[in-house]
Amino acid sequence: MQHTVSLTALVKASLAAILIAAIALVTFILPAEYNIDPTGVGHKLGLTLLAEAAEASPAPPQAKISRAASKQVIEITVPAGKGIEYKFHMNQYDKLSYEWMTDGDPLYFDLHGEPEGDTTGYFESYAIATLDSMKGSFTAPFSGSHGWYWNNTSDEAVAVQIIVNGQFQIIGLNP
Repeated sequence: MQHTVSLTALVKASLAAILIAAIALVTFILPAEYNIDPTGVGHKLGLTLLAEAAEASPAPPQAKISRAASKQVIEITVPAGKGIEYKFHMNQYDKLSYEWMTDGDPLYFDLHGEPEGDTTGYFESYAIATLDSMKGSFTAPFSGSHGWYWNNTSDEAVAVQIIVNGQFQIIGLNP
């Protein structure tokens, strides 16, 4: 028994296959392989994270080590009547868990981030308050420096202990 396929059916099947391949390319392959996501579906499905991981894999071993999750305990002193900043460099979507506490006196603080390469002075605040301790976590919304500005309005220096865990590189005190 011999089946014949008409030219019209063959063309329709070929066009359908091309259309399905194009949809798969734009929706799944480009976001997962190249971090190109024109539809936004790849981001929602987490496929762009695959491309970001692949981009990071050719990095030299030192860069991989510095981005690995690490726990640090940092002690700083905020001088009387002064303000200081302590910063970390984080890539977009890096996570940071933190806890900080003073030796008793509350400090005004602004937990914020500044986009990498920005020259306008833009920064985004994540939390602003006057407290003697705080615990939480955040995911960096953009690559750049992220950290705290503390202001000590008292007449005595205030010691701050910061405990952080996550993906970051320490920048340290910002003059």
